[in-house]
Amino acid sequence: MAATHDSQTTASQLVGDLASEIKGKVVLTTGVSPKGLGAIFVEAIARAQPALLILAARNPAKAKQTAEAVKAVDSSVQTRVLELDVGSLATARSAANEVNSWSDVPKIDVLVNNAGIMAVEFKLSPDGYESQLATNHLGPFLFTNLIMGKILASKSPRIVNVSSDGHRLNPIRWDDLNFENGSNYNKWHAYGQSKTANMLFTLSLAEKLGGRGLQAYSLHPGVIGTNLGDHIDWNEDAPSLRAVDRAWGNKEGWADFKWKTPDRGAATHVYAAFDPNIKDHNGAYLEDSHVADPLVETVKPWGTSKVEAGRLWKLSEKLVGQQFHY
Repeated sequence: MAATHDSQTTASQLVGDLASEIKGKVVLTTGVSPKGLGAIFVEAIARAQPALLILAARNPAKAKQTAEAVKAVDSSVQTRVLELDVGSLATARSAANEVNSWSDVPKIDVLVNNAGIMAVEFKLSPDGYESQLATNHLGPFLFTNLIMGKILASKSPRIVNVSSDGHRLNPIRWDDLNFENGSNYNKWHAYGQSKTANMLFTLSLAEKLGGRGLQAYSLHPGVIGTNLGDHIDWNEDAPSLRAVDRAWGNKEGWADFKWKTPDRGAATHVYAAFDPNIKDHNGAYLEDSHVADPLVETVKPWGTSKVEAGRLWKLSEKLVGQQFHY
């Protein structure tokens, strides 16, 4: 019988429980700057002797710092740094080309799309798309699909997309992705749209490639004090977030944040990437190291609709300028 997990479960605990699943795996994680959830995740799983940790970051120097932290955990664990700025489609392509050129890395067992931004001021990506949608969805969508051959070469391939219960803040704005070029921009709506996209992308991956053995999961890590929110002035931004929640009628509009420690915050990453007991829930959205229950937890129907997922896949192909036929 599978263990029962909750908000108190830690990444350290799960690494101990799942050590045999982690050992010998090749894991590519994006967004691994020190003190972020990606770094906490890779440092935690390093204790279980993965074969190779590929550390992808916009700033290679920061990824190298995390590589040093991994070496401090276990000097036998191999690491490789990959420069990847998911906010740019050109650099996503370049990074994918590099990964595909590594003849000594024939497979990737687990891809964790962890890199992201949250509630930033309006800005267009180099490709002309609202920056949160570009960074949190379009770049990862393109990069993931371009290295799919190496992922599917694994005997037990998994893709983990780090979403958020912030998906509650907005569905996909199908006919106004760029918020009228910023004139009606709300950074929380934009964040919500991008996190909804993470869930829908996951659904499509499971639907299209589950028959080839791929497992895909999205997740909400919890509320953790990491560098993701360093730019946010909560005295100013908490009221604007609360206003969006109240406009939707979300319970979060009247509740206080429930903060997690970093070790608890990375737990669902470990669960999604390695737990062997969730394969019957392919495509699921996870929270607190279990499959989230829409009757109890915040899971909006716009993030779990296969119709919306199919529509987003087609739109994403159009926006990145490439089709992927599975």
